[in-house]
Amino acid sequence: MDILLLILVFIVALLYAAVGHGGASGYLALMALYGCAPEVMKPTALMLNLFVSLTSFIQYYRAGYYRAHIFLPLALTSVPLSFLGGYLAIDGVLYKQILGILLLFAAIRFWLSRRAHVVQAGKASIPVLLSIGAAIGFLSGLIGIGGGILLSPVLILLAWADQKQTAAISAIFIFVNSLAGLGGQWAKGLVVHDNMIWFVLFAVAGGWVGAYWGAGKFPQLILKKILGVVLLLAAIKLITAVV
Repeated sequence: MDILLLILVFIVALLYAAVGHGGASGYLALMALYGCAPEVMKPTALMLNLFVSLTSFIQYYRAGYYRAHIFLPLALTSVPLSFLGGYLAIDGVLYKQILGILLLFAAIRFWLSRRAHVVQAGKASIPVLLSIGAAIGFLSGLIGIGGGILLSPVLILLAWADQKQTAAISAIFIFVNSLAGLGGQWAKGLVVHDNMIWFVLFAVAGGWVGAYWGAGKFPQLILKKILGVVLLLAAIKLITAVV
């Protein structure tokens, strides 16, 4: 077991949890660089996502940022479709490259914006939330992520939540989608990394620190910039088809 890899998992979990993400795209990139077998990468990333996103959600929930009226419609359609996406085995290199370009634009949008928070959140449309949940749920299950990197820019750009509310919603959204995606993989045969327990321990530790800082210490404007960095890193990973 490479201690450097565990330290990197800790750092990735810390950075992603600070903005309410589980870090699947970061874990996938690390495992690709370390030459992990493809059949263990997707379930390992989702498993770490599961623990880190729950840790992050607990911190943001305690701080009062959770918004159930936005999360529940999203989860209603995302969970079954994430299960379906996790069950399917499709070569998604081209899709990842297209998605990476879209995330790159979202990252630039966050960095150019000077607004620290949503002044007055607009009323979220239930039909639109159901549609967004379905699309993101399927795609997240298909490529082995929780969907936070897709959901976060949507909620903020539509002015339905500020950064910290978005972090809380994204964290629990990632949790349920990662669970559903793992369920889909379990149905067709799940391969777990031999050192999963160590990955989980380091990821949870990093996630707890990151979520604590993100929920209670970081100003909203700084949090937006961090989110931009997260999206940029994910975009680069997808565009270059690391995984």
